Amino acid sequence: MDNIDFVYKMKNISKKYDTKTVLQIEDLAIREGEIFCLVGPSGAGKSTLLRIMNFIETTDTGEIFFLGHKYTPGQTPQLKVTREVTTVFQRSALMTTSVWNNVIYPLKIRGRAISSTETERIKQILDDLGLADLIKQRADKLSGGEAQRVALARAIVFNPSVLLLDEPTANLDPANVDIIEKIISKYVQERKACIVMVTHNIFQARRLADRIALMHKGKMIEIKEKDDFFENPEEKITQDFLSGRLVF
Repeated sequence: MDNIDFVYKMKNISKKYDTKTVLQIEDLAIREGEIFCLVGPSGAGKSTLLRIMNFIETTDTGEIFFLGHKYTPGQTPQLKVTREVTTVFQRSALMTTSVWNNVIYPLKIRGRAISSTETERIKQILDDLGLADLIKQRADKLSGGEAQRVALARAIVFNPSVLLLDEPTANLDPANVDIIEKIISKYVQERKACIVMVTHNIFQARRLADRIALMHKGKMIEIKEKDDFFENPEEKITQDFLSGRLVF
């Protein structure tokens, strides 16, 4: 474990909304080059954790170490640091312009020139996602599955170190789910990025994850390597979750 590079380390972090504690995590470390899946019932704190990891929200207590830098409540990383992280939400939130303009937008705001080599790289991403024929299509005319694939292309086009996925395939048909899952796996293999994914689909977690964490009532109940999580759950809550007795 000592030789593993960690992208995130979190110590004693908590988050309250009004008087309700929605997140309370004593110790969490997420590795470079892994797909880390968060599962659990609705209201467990999974999406809140993603917002904190993307520095959209701050914690009330604790410490976050991100890419070797320490952050405490109220501290905001520099823009160049936060731009190493991006999120794909359940709803794609695309701009009402072409697919191409949506996908290159992260490059434009980072001031990156789009050379001929870069153009070919972007086209390859779009082709991998089955979007090559939709480059000129207005994003607001796309189907739900097409729009979510554009959102994923937009997220990976600038090669972020961390990709946060909040139920990116919820309510999509199997064909779109398969395309998105293949790109997620390809990206982490090629980029050696860290992917943290919230999913309510335990079969998807089993297909994609290196490690899985069960969250419940804002706490980490159990974190294990994928096979061990399913075959040797130690906590009763995990056993209930996997058997369907813990409703989500």
